[in-house]
Amino acid sequence: MQSEKSEQTAEKPAAQTAQPETRPYHHGGLRSALLASAERTLREKGVGSLSLRELARDVGVSHAAPGRHFKDKQALLNALALSGYERMAQALDAADDPGLPFQPRLTALARAYLGFALDNAALLELMYARKHEPDAAEQMAAAVDRTVGHLERAVAAAQQRGEIIDGDPAHLTLVVGAALHGLASFTANDMVATDAAMAAVEEVVQHLLHGLKPR
Repeated sequence: MQSEKSEQTAEKPAAQTAQPETRPYHHGGLRSALLASAERTLREKGVGSLSLRELARDVGVSHAAPGRHFKDKQALLNALALSGYERMAQALDAADDPGLPFQPRLTALARAYLGFALDNAALLELMYARKHEPDAAEQMAAAVDRTVGHLERAVAAAQQRGEIIDGDPAHLTLVVGAALHGLASFTANDMVATDAAMAAVEEVVQHLLHGLKPR
C-alpha cells in the first residue's frame, strides 16, 4: 500500500507541470502576422482574395481576432498600403545622398524606386490606389510625402543649385515618376526583363535630364 501511494504521489508533479497548448501570435505579433499574410495573398492571388476571416485561418487564430487590429477589410488595405509606403521610404532614404550632383543622386533614387516597384508590383498598385481613400487621407498624405516628396525635394534642391531648369518641382517630379513607373509596368508585364530594366535606369535618367536631341 505504501509503495502504491508513493507511486501516485510521484505522478502528481508531472500532471501539474503539463502546460496547456498555446496558440501563436498572442504576444503582440498578430498585427504583423496578419499584414505579412495579407501581402502574400495580395502578391499571389490579388486584392479580391483578401478577407479577414481567411487571414485569421492562415495565421491560426480565431476569425474574430483580426478585429482587434482592423475593423474591416478597408482598414486592412489602408494598413497594408501604409506599410508599403514606409518600406519604400526606407529604401529611398538608404539610397539618397544629398551631397551628390543631381544626376547620380537621381540615378540612385531611381534604382531604389524601381527595385521596390519590381519586388512589390501588386503592393505598389494598392499603395497608389489607397492614397485617394478619404478614411485614411491624412495618413496617406504623410506617407506619400515621405516617398514621392523625397524625389520632389531632390528636384527642388537641384533647381536651387542651378543644375536643372526652373519650374514647379511637383510637375518635374511627375515627369520623372511617370518614366520610372512606366519602366516598372513594362517589366511587371514581361515586356522588359528585370535585369534589363535595372540596367536601363542610368540611360533613362540621362534622357530625362538631357533629352534625345544630339549634342
